[in-house]
Amino acid sequence: MVKNRVLIFDALNVFMRHYVAHPAMSDNGEQIGGIIGFYYNVVNLIEKCKPESVIIVWEGGGSKRKRDLYPDYKNGGRPAKMNRYYEKDEIPDSLENRNFQIRTLVAILSNLPVCQVYIENAEADDAIGYMCKYKLKNKNKIIVSGDHDFYQLIDEDCIIYSPNSKSFINTDKVVEKYGVHPHNFCLAKSIVGDKSDNIPGVPGVGYKKLSKEFSELFLKEEFDNNAFNFFISNDVKHSEHPNKKIYKSIKDNEKLIERNIKLVRLDIDNLVHMQTKTIDESIENFKPAWNNLKAIKHLNENNIKNIDFLRHGYLLRTLTKGKLW
Repeated sequence: MVKNRVLIFDALNVFMRHYVAHPAMSDNGEQIGGIIGFYYNVVNLIEKCKPESVIIVWEGGGSKRKRDLYPDYKNGGRPAKMNRYYEKDEIPDSLENRNFQIRTLVAILSNLPVCQVYIENAEADDAIGYMCKYKLKNKNKIIVSGDHDFYQLIDEDCIIYSPNSKSFINTDKVVEKYGVHPHNFCLAKSIVGDKSDNIPGVPGVGYKKLSKEFSELFLKEEFDNNAFNFFISNDVKHSEHPNKKIYKSIKDNEKLIERNIKLVRLDIDNLVHMQTKTIDESIENFKPAWNNLKAIKHLNENNIKNIDFLRHGYLLRTLTKGKLW
């Protein structure tokens, strides 16, 4: 166990990755890939990272503020379906199964020494951002998610584990891939856009072009709140600048970028009192306990034979000694 290390799961992001891809079935023929994949993702990372505590953050309803700001936010993507093992015409209606898997997974995890947090009308990103800034600021944090929005949280005490690439992402990795310091990733992403969230960017502008043309901005270690003004200020004579084409594109899309910043930036300080209270109480009142008999009962009730708690008992017991708050 590494003292003060906390493993934080962006639950729905991790669950959906396994839900659409993992082939596991229960004894009664029910798809359970989301449950099995998520569970083994948790225990494997406990073994690899040796955290003192584990937090699993579930979201419900997403961010109303962001949907009001941009109704097409996160719309337009393919519906997540268990389609890897089916012919196109045979894909089942999977919403009912997905809800079953999430309910069952939450019930199983409630008997393990992990802290589950459920936040309504907000995104898990925002809840995790709030935790990192206010509740866990003195902890060594590893966030498990494939969502690049978390890059803006990366610092010496916080890194990301990507289930997609199975790799840890720190400041050096972000700079190497995007040419952008994590503290400035929000601004860069607001200009480039994000297809996964259906956020359009400035046409013809990508991360590499931004980092090449404006390295003095995007490689800064400290975020410059006036960086955006650098592009739109009337004091800048765009026509005389060697990068006048990209300047003009950004200037012409000023409103788009201003809106995108509000969509991309984590809503840490816009959570309402009841949401922050839920987060605070979930962390402060958490007492790690392991009830393997109840967990096994949930497995048996749903004919799930793919999980062996006894095999991972030594790992799970280490979490009962950790102190989250």
